[in-house]
Amino acid sequence: MKTYGIIPSRFGSSRFPGKPLAMLAGKPLVAWVVEAVKKAKTLDEVLVATDDARICEAVESYGGKAVMTPSELPSGTDRIACAAGDFADDDILVNIQGDEPLIDPQLIDDLALKLKLNAKWDMATAVTPIKSVADYQAKTVVKVVLDRDDGAMYFSRAPIPCDRDHEADLAFGLYVRHLGIYAYRGKFLKRYIAEPPCALEQTEKLEQLRALWMGAKIAVVRTEDEGVGVDTPEDAERVAKILADRAL
Repeated sequence: MKTYGIIPSRFGSSRFPGKPLAMLAGKPLVAWVVEAVKKAKTLDEVLVATDDARICEAVESYGGKAVMTPSELPSGTDRIACAAGDFADDDILVNIQGDEPLIDPQLIDDLALKLKLNAKWDMATAVTPIKSVADYQAKTVVKVVLDRDDGAMYFSRAPIPCDRDHEADLAFGLYVRHLGIYAYRGKFLKRYIAEPPCALEQTEKLEQLRALWMGAKIAVVRTEDEGVGVDTPEDAERVAKILADRAL
């Protein structure tokens, strides 16, 4: 069994073109992400999956390993499967967003261990408590309904679960938001990328709904860390300051 940490990274971005190469506190964003991911103890190999030679060169210049993947691949999930190559059914592949240089390595380890220690799970992902009504109502915040074993029952952009009689009590612990990090068992990932998008996925624009539609068991790890992503140049300035302060 081998455990991969794979970071999809594309140059194009409608809000922030060239984002992976944006300089933050002296290093490109993608290099910071690789550095953080390498601190996870469960990973045997860390790869950046990219379709751009400039990103590949930047990763390698900072001691990372990058794999060129076709630009026409439809999603980051397809890109990580392509980058890992001939992976085995019992391998674990962790898909880590390429715009989160402050990712907690412990969260990566927790996701990988969920799959290593319990064979019933096909995938694992993470959630954090919803702390505001605005987030609960926002379509940009993906909500998750969990079963008694913290398995995912459904993901939605709608405010779920819906309290029929009262306003949602966010202090109750029932309301959680999805964080975009996934661990896949190799056998399931092969099935997943071979399956076309389903109607639920196309409607909500959420890839993980394809997995549920296929009957997958998705384990959910709870964390208090909401993550700090870089989506805009303004985000980059804010995260750069945090990284610089950490280095002091």
